[in-house]
Amino acid sequence: MLKVSDRIGWLEGIIEAVHDGILVIDRDGIVQLVNEEYTNITGVDKEQIIGKPLTDVRPGAQLPTVVRTGRPQEGVFRKEKGLEYVVDMAPIYDNNEIIGGVSVCKSIPEVYQLSVELKKNKQRVNQLVNAIGRIHQVKYTFSNMIGTNQRFKKVIHQAKKIAPTDLNVLITGESGTGKELFSQAIHHASPRKAYPFVPVNCAAIPSALLESELFGYEEGAFTNSKKDGKVGLFELANKGTLFLDEIGDMPMDLQAKLLRVLQEGTFRKIGGLKEQHIDVRIIAATNKDLVNMVKKERFREDLYYRINTVHLAIPPLRARKDDIPKFVSSFMDNQGNSTQFQVEEDVMNTLIQYEWPGNIRELKNTIHYAMNMADHDVITFDNLPETIKLAFQHHKRTPHHHHSLEELIRETEKKAIVAVLQETGVTVKGKKAAAKKLGISLASLYNKMSKLQIDL
Repeated sequence: MLKVSDRIGWLEGIIEAVHDGILVIDRDGIVQLVNEEYTNITGVDKEQIIGKPLTDVRPGAQLPTVVRTGRPQEGVFRKEKGLEYVVDMAPIYDNNEIIGGVSVCKSIPEVYQLSVELKKNKQRVNQLVNAIGRIHQVKYTFSNMIGTNQRFKKVIHQAKKIAPTDLNVLITGESGTGKELFSQAIHHASPRKAYPFVPVNCAAIPSALLESELFGYEEGAFTNSKKDGKVGLFELANKGTLFLDEIGDMPMDLQAKLLRVLQEGTFRKIGGLKEQHIDVRIIAATNKDLVNMVKKERFREDLYYRINTVHLAIPPLRARKDDIPKFVSSFMDNQGNSTQFQVEEDVMNTLIQYEWPGNIRELKNTIHYAMNMADHDVITFDNLPETIKLAFQHHKRTPHHHHSLEELIRETEKKAIVAVLQETGVTVKGKKAAAKKLGISLASLYNKMSKLQIDL
């Protein structure tokens, strides 16, 4: 688990802008952060207190008690060396675990004069405390990636090379191929790894709410909005990475606003008047054909080129069947079951022959299902899900026959096109190069890819 100092480092700029004294300690009572206003109110300089136990510098401090008990305190009067102020204290939670505490200080004159403002600032600090708990922790790195398939290794090599940069990345691939795994690995291998990785599924959030999720809103921005406003995901991801999954489902009007943020490096909350500067790396992912969507004017061309600085095309599992035994072994080892399972040879052959429309996710679910269905420590054909058994049985019942000349030509043509596209890539530029190599027009290439059901 990251230290509190790492996890709240990205908040320093925001906290410095708050007109209250802010002090943050970790679970051990060590001071990790104070802002300038804290010094103005208490007379304690940063050099005197940061990195030291709070009670050593401020005898009688109650914030460590708040961290230990989990009970916040409000309106605590303090008087030190002639300075009077009021303190509100609250524990900081992450995944229902207390990881530190925050203290908000105001001088007595300000308390009297700005009681309403104090309430707003408390709400703002509560937002920041809650935001810490919303940071998505990266679970996957490049070391978690399984497979020696050459096409897959090429994608990994490309991802590792661009990870240390600030280049925006577009990851394409079918559902279940591991797009988020790649995005997390890239973030972890980048200089931004100490800052937030914030994922958002553009398809899972109603379009009417997606804008407020991304950019946040000010108090009273619209009917039924929270009275203290909302911190958006862009603000939460500042200095880190924002992962826009299923970006192909983003509404056109919101695409224009996203493009502006990427171009200008600023955004404005809904109902807000102030532009906020932001430093966020974008990793986008989709299982849709964005090039085709651009042609049909369902995705902005300028946004496509903005997010497609680097394109990682993750191959489907059916294109890397040589890795299936490695996946099966890994899934069985990581199930947390003490039984050492074995897979019958005909079962492994079935798994390799199956086309896996659900890709790695479907294979993982299949193995876990089979392990639970097995009576002993050997996975048999009968332990597989019905969908796979039916597909295999149909394959066994289908008599082998000689291919017609037309079928042979079709298969040969398909293999030739796939081989060239694997060499040139599947970007628009790559497809143009492929068409030139094949001696056909780009339009003919698209027609043949559709007719031959080529999906890379």
